[in-house]
Amino acid sequence: LKLEGEGARKTLSLGTNASLSIESLADGIDFGSTVNRTRYELLSGKTFAQFTGLIEQVIQKAGLDVLDIDEVIFAGGASHTPKIAQLARNIFSEKTKILAPSTFTGAINPAELAPRGAAIQASLIQEFEQEDIEQSIHPMVTATPHLKNAIGVEFTSGETVEFQPLLNTETALPARRVAQYDAPKAGGDVFIRVCEGVREIKVTKPEPKPKEEKPKTEDDEDDSDFDSDEDEEEEIREIVWKTEKPIAELAVKGVKAGSKVELMVHVNADLGLQITAREVGGQNAVRGAVQAA
Repeated sequence: LKLEGEGARKTLSLGTNASLSIESLADGIDFGSTVNRTRYELLSGKTFAQFTGLIEQVIQKAGLDVLDIDEVIFAGGASHTPKIAQLARNIFSEKTKILAPSTFTGAINPAELAPRGAAIQASLIQEFEQEDIEQSIHPMVTATPHLKNAIGVEFTSGETVEFQPLLNTETALPARRVAQYDAPKAGGDVFIRVCEGVREIKVTKPEPKPKEEKPKTEDDEDDSDFDSDEDEEEEIREIVWKTEKPIAELAVKGVKAGSKVELMVHVNADLGLQITAREVGGQNAVRGAVQAA
């Protein structure tokens, strides 16, 4: 029965109907039945709800918000179930990629995730000596340092200040990031300010709509207890970055009109920074170093 149920689940992940056939299920009586995907999802509703709760608990324990998740990769046999992918899609924002084989054709086969991860790890350590590998996995090795606050670039346009992160919070160190930014259309000198930023979640509640007064009738009086208001609009949640303190300020002079400026930020394990800014295609670069506090 368990094997037939497992086979039916896999069939329903690909199609809308599945058949079960079991010989001598009880007292020599054969059993056969069919089930469709809708019925299967209704029967498994409580189990699917546990997946949703588990995802939310993991994000909460990590001290993150659903808006912080860029990509979700499904692994395991249940990854092929379309309902689970739909529930995950409802949890995360539209910007989050849900890489589930049932909804995204470019998703990695869940059966290949573990060997692929092992192959990537092997490629990273193949050049190390055996002694170095043993030392790195020793229980007494100190944990890798991480960034406490995000590091990024601050843009000022009139009274509006915008922060774009380059290295997010909890990035393992050492780390390096390179990004290109559009220069002013007219060209000229470009001023770059590298700062620390703190992420906050801004919640905007929609204003209640004014109710329209309608003339009452006898039927309305009878059904007054069953009147329901229109569906309330959901609150809007978005990530807002606030600049903490400037780390470095650089100026790239004589940038051509319509060109771009490239910024490279390298953070050492001791939290020291090396920053390089230059015009894309140009030979001269502005470099700076910030010592760890």
